[in-house]
Amino acid sequence: MTKHLWKIAGASLAVIAFAAACSPSEPAATTPATPEAAAPPPPPDYAALLAAPTRPVADAARDADRKPVDVLTFSKVMTGNTVLEIEAGGGYYTELLSGAVGPTGKVIMQSPNFGPEFEKEIAARVLDNRLANVTRSTTMFDTLEAADGTVDVVTWFQGPHELYYKPAEAPAGFGDPVKAYAEIFRVLKPGGYFVAMDHVAAQGSPPTTGNDLHRIDPLLIKAAATQAGFVIDDSGESALLANAADDHTKGVFDPAIRGKTDQVLLRYKKPA
Repeated sequence: MTKHLWKIAGASLAVIAFAAACSPSEPAATTPATPEAAAPPPPPDYAALLAAPTRPVADAARDADRKPVDVLTFSKVMTGNTVLEIEAGGGYYTELLSGAVGPTGKVIMQSPNFGPEFEKEIAARVLDNRLANVTRSTTMFDTLEAADGTVDVVTWFQGPHELYYKPAEAPAGFGDPVKAYAEIFRVLKPGGYFVAMDHVAAQGSPPTTGNDLHRIDPLLIKAAATQAGFVIDDSGESALLANAADDHTKGVFDPAIRGKTDQVLLRYKKPA
């Protein structure tokens, strides 16, 4: 009897094994391949921008002091970017930013109305649509003309001290400092850069130094940027424009120091 039962069990197991072998098996689950991230585009040829045949000769005369290739490299301005240039002045950097972002990018050339002489210089820079990807924006520093999260890089070259500039014709100044930094944060895309450059004042100098000497204590910029929500980027503070021979006591238009002031250069990032 026991022997008979073992035969039955063995036969059953054989049938099960045969059925399993003959039945269609489900394909093994496969993990989809992760597509490789596209390589970032190469940076623009900043040096070639300096040699552009349409560039004003007067701009080139300032290159040795302003070091634009190094500044643009530090600023991480890329082809196709949207750049908001706060206080563009006469457009020295507007010209270069326009070339750097190329026809697929755009530059918003911002400044308050500082008077007819400034406006005349700006008008000459963009005459006859010679910088086709540049849009002029005349606003206060705390009211920027850009939608939320639409700008890749905001630059403020030689300018944050102007938040404390209050000439007789504009005693209220050109914008609230806290609101101005909040506006920069607002318009930048997550991961976008805010690059600030300015003439250095002695440590501990009051904000009014921006009016008196057109300088600023870098700690004021750092505190304001941090309060607005920015974080300093990796290697985001550069001594590129530092000048130890500047004693920080002269106004920036003093012939003894003009064009050679000690300058701070900072790059902040809006958290992603």
